[in-house]
Amino acid sequence: MDMNMPGMPVTTTGSSTNANITEFSLDWPLSKGEKPGSTHELVINKEFIFVTGQNMHKVAKFNYAGELLVYYNMPDKSGPHGLLIDKKGHLWVSLEFSGHVVRLDESGNVVQSIDVKIYTGSDHTHPVNTAPHGISLDADGETIWFTGKRTSTIGKISPDGKVTHFQLDTLASLPIFLNAGNGSGMWGTELLGNCILNISPDGKVKEYAIPTTGSRPIAVINDPVENCMWFTQEAGVKIGKIDAHGNISEYPVPAIQKNDILASLCFDDEMNLWVQVYVDFNNPKPEGNDYIVKFDKSIRQACGVAVTGVPFTTHVVPSRMVMMHRIRKDYEGNLWFTEMMTDRLGKVTLKK
Repeated sequence: MDMNMPGMPVTTTGSSTNANITEFSLDWPLSKGEKPGSTHELVINKEFIFVTGQNMHKVAKFNYAGELLVYYNMPDKSGPHGLLIDKKGHLWVSLEFSGHVVRLDESGNVVQSIDVKIYTGSDHTHPVNTAPHGISLDADGETIWFTGKRTSTIGKISPDGKVTHFQLDTLASLPIFLNAGNGSGMWGTELLGNCILNISPDGKVKEYAIPTTGSRPIAVINDPVENCMWFTQEAGVKIGKIDAHGNISEYPVPAIQKNDILASLCFDDEMNLWVQVYVDFNNPKPEGNDYIVKFDKSIRQACGVAVTGVPFTTHVVPSRMVMMHRIRKDYEGNLWFTEMMTDRLGKVTLKK
């Protein structure tokens, strides 16, 4: 069993009018040469939360109480990043540094490894690491899609393990994140391409330019009901909505200060929209709080119609300079998020 048992987690707590925020330290064990500040993705099943520590080459496992249960060691220098759970309950991890997507068993051992590098040359023996960054499950619950961060490609892993690569028209676009639409294929963000991409099951790619120049789209999620997607603009400090035909509308996020930028977003059970906001590490002055903005569910109708007026509340996280990364809802209706630079897992306990 390839794992390490953690010590007791360190927690910090903050509160607001309708949510309580608690932070749990990942306390990653570091080997020689490894540096802290590399907590990335999370995925949640009915019992546990799994979190990747990319530069530590580990996956951490928490329960819903925020107790850190175990670390799973990934292959040396593999750089685990993306996470998903398929319809059979299997946990998959993208290994960005080594160019693999792997399946783990319940003890954290790698039981299936899929090479997702592109092989070039006349004899197809020259490997190019696609750097699989974001991975997401197709609507069928078993086909896996991933972003080729280094090659401006989208990859598809069929249930039989076959890998197919699809080239984006926009080169050096830095595709980051993917999510399945409500019957409209897979959708993704191009951080440098300033586009939202859509790819059909047979690999037909469309790219839709975002109206705001240099917006740096980060996360994309599906609407709870409608056939449309929502995304965040890191630099544009806006949320966007794109329908199945590629029509994009935008809504500004009420940032507290000019050096605030966005990370990910998530709907709660009442269809309110939560958006992560944090002080830019590359522009840290003035100092300020990192926080999560909760938009009232009316944002789903207002985006593209109004540019202000949607009720919102701001929920400050206890730590500062956290560099937020991902936020997701658990099966009890609470929210969990990752803090990259502080190596913490946050929980937003919603008051019923």
